[in-house]
Amino acid sequence: MGLFQYFPDNYVWNLSVNMALESGGRIGEIEDMCRPLLEAAARGEDAGTAEFLAQWVAMADKLGALAGEDEARGRLLSASAKLQRAALYYLVAERMQGRGHPGREQTYAKAQNTFRHAIGIGRENAERVEIPYLGKALPALLTRAHGASGQAPCVLYVNGLDSCKELLYWSWLPHALARRGVATLSVDQPGTGEALRLHGLPATHESERWASACYDWLAARDDVDAARIGMVGISLGGYFTPRAMAFEPRFASGAVWGANHDWAEVQRRRLKREGENPVPHYWNHVMWVFGAKDMDEFLTKADGMCLDGILDRIRVPFLVTHGERDRQIALDYAHRTYDQLVNSPRRELKIMTAREGGVEHVGADNMSFARDYIADWFAETLGGSPAGFPGGYAQ
Repeated sequence: MGLFQYFPDNYVWNLSVNMALESGGRIGEIEDMCRPLLEAAARGEDAGTAEFLAQWVAMADKLGALAGEDEARGRLLSASAKLQRAALYYLVAERMQGRGHPGREQTYAKAQNTFRHAIGIGRENAERVEIPYLGKALPALLTRAHGASGQAPCVLYVNGLDSCKELLYWSWLPHALARRGVATLSVDQPGTGEALRLHGLPATHESERWASACYDWLAARDDVDAARIGMVGISLGGYFTPRAMAFEPRFASGAVWGANHDWAEVQRRRLKREGENPVPHYWNHVMWVFGAKDMDEFLTKADGMCLDGILDRIRVPFLVTHGERDRQIALDYAHRTYDQLVNSPRRELKIMTAREGGVEHVGADNMSFARDYIADWFAETLGGSPAGFPGGYAQ
């Protein structure tokens, strides 16, 4: 059990393939895109990413053309499904490139335009919104709760190092929460997605700064119960979420999908090639994300990203999930986070094992188990219903 190993001995490329499959990609399309890339993948994780871009963009372009034919005949749901896969393939291809690589900006723009059109004509439960922040904006997707009357509970869902709000949406956690009566705000926080690419907002280790802005925005809505707002983070969000909740006590419940207790130490290990990287051109990427001019500045910025000494501030329910075979972030970090949540009135550690699946980083091999576990956790701690409400898409 583990990742689908399309490319022999290339974890980073296989991670992207698995991400696409878990996000709604189709196996036949994956085969058509990846078969011509076997030789390129054998050259390592950094070489050949331009070839990866070309193959995946070509498939996305084809799907866009096919969707156009559907739309011309009024078949909007069929068109939306194809456009969502096109947007997914654009985003995966863009994510594989280094900063400034040819075609990256154009591919991201295509992805955004395609996704917005797809959710519009498909009437998806994903309203694009923007949260004011530092005179700019944090773009987000709001997924409303099913079966809720009046003010519903809501979860702020945040990215890791290299994800984006669209990939959060396609993790199907917002869908799972909606069916349990809980809304979701999937956000491009500083250092990710549109916030980084279009608004120039780099990441900060003080995640409470932007998390508080998101909380304020949600609490001001008449369809959200300000007393029942939770927060969950994926991958590096496993650092950002506990950090934010330690200094922003208004969140009512928390969870991490992959613990990231000491990201400073992770960087030191990666310098020694201990553990796998999440993206090609890794050091180029992290310097961009954190707005660092060189490696020294980046390592200085990352040096404070450890949760030791602050988690006793968290006094609300908190769930820690982690895959037992995570090759990026050591399982030990999940135990460290859990052990330090000494003042949480309800803390839980859920390790995904081979018995169920989801053993890789953020369940890249099978996201369904952790997704449903986290959705049930928030339904129970925020006042939704683990039994579900009518309506919604069962993924």
